[in-house]
Amino acid sequence: MTSNAMNSPSIDVKKQALTDEQADVIRATLPAVGAAIGDITPNFYNRMFAAHPELLANTFNRGNQKMGAQQKALAASVATFATVLVDPEAPAPEQLLSRIGHKHLSVGVVEGQYAVVHKHLFDAIEEVLSPEVFSGAVRDAWDAVYLEMQRVLVDFEKGLYAQNNLTPGDVFRTVEVTGREERGGNIAVFTVTGKDSELPEFRPGQYISVRRTMADGAGQLRQYSLINASGHGELAFAARRVDSLDGQPAGEVSNSLWEGLQVGDDLEISLPAGDLTLDIDSEDPVVLISAGIGATPMIGMLAHLAENSSEREILELHANRSTDADVFAAERSEYLAALPNSSSVIWYEPEHMDLNGDNQERIEFPENASFYICGNNPFLLHVRAQLAERGIVSGRVHYELFSPNDWLVDQ
Repeated sequence: MTSNAMNSPSIDVKKQALTDEQADVIRATLPAVGAAIGDITPNFYNRMFAAHPELLANTFNRGNQKMGAQQKALAASVATFATVLVDPEAPAPEQLLSRIGHKHLSVGVVEGQYAVVHKHLFDAIEEVLSPEVFSGAVRDAWDAVYLEMQRVLVDFEKGLYAQNNLTPGDVFRTVEVTGREERGGNIAVFTVTGKDSELPEFRPGQYISVRRTMADGAGQLRQYSLINASGHGELAFAARRVDSLDGQPAGEVSNSLWEGLQVGDDLEISLPAGDLTLDIDSEDPVVLISAGIGATPMIGMLAHLAENSSEREILELHANRSTDADVFAAERSEYLAALPNSSSVIWYEPEHMDLNGDNQERIEFPENASFYICGNNPFLLHVRAQLAERGIVSGRVHYELFSPNDWLVDQ
């Protein structure tokens, strides 16, 4: 693997991709498509997986599919893109597209797979809305939307592959596990080193995909944030055991790692990816906001800042169920102690993270700070709303979730 420490390629959305007639059709049919997404998405995935079972086995996470969130995310992202193309005032959804492109890189998506999605998604829309509604000029207009989104993402992903001197799709490498440390009864921290090639450098906040072969032969994938500083020839990540609860499936990949991965074993991982990355060239203050296991990308950022003896002003804000559940408290404390201009506020057993002084002293943010957030969807939406109340502009707010529908929070 080669270095992945450079900036991502640019994203170029052509707002004039639709004719005036096609734009009118999209405006007229967007409400119907949006209202039917709950019916369209299971129809689409059932069609696609019946025709291409290898995609469910080796590309899509089966647990996420069972929960349904990933299904809604893909169709909703197409509808979001359509909205942007027909609204001259709407900014290009660069964060959404970059997030999708990086996720595609991490699982080795290639250009030819877009045609597969196109066919089965649009056949599903036609069935749900009826051939009388979704045909002719209507289907042609939606084709134009999808093909423009495909062009943007394919160009972006080709740029990511080229930056790393990779053949498209060739992102997985075999590494050796050199460390395993269990934390808190359900989290294990793994360290890996390269076997046949040197491990890459990476940007603070990025993640890798881990591929595990299940009992039925499926190669299931799961993403994990890197929690160490780059440049030492090793990668470290944390996997949390996820048991089946309230009808939600157990975590196939994470539980496989917890139960079976030991020091000396081989493991298949991808090139680091992800666009929630610390701006390492800036000297602006940094505010790191996380909940639970969402602390992991923040630990990677703190590790980089501490290793480079950063003098940036750093404010760390973290919420967790309890002190026992906060299994990365020691790392955070160690890194913050090495940073001369750092401070921290921790919430244990919080009803919610209170930044604006509703139930406690108001949190004061450094001037001109960049904000990095990671947690589940409700946490992210709650924090973003509080930041908006404080007048923090969206361009200074960056986020990642451990959730398959993470790009829906743009809405």
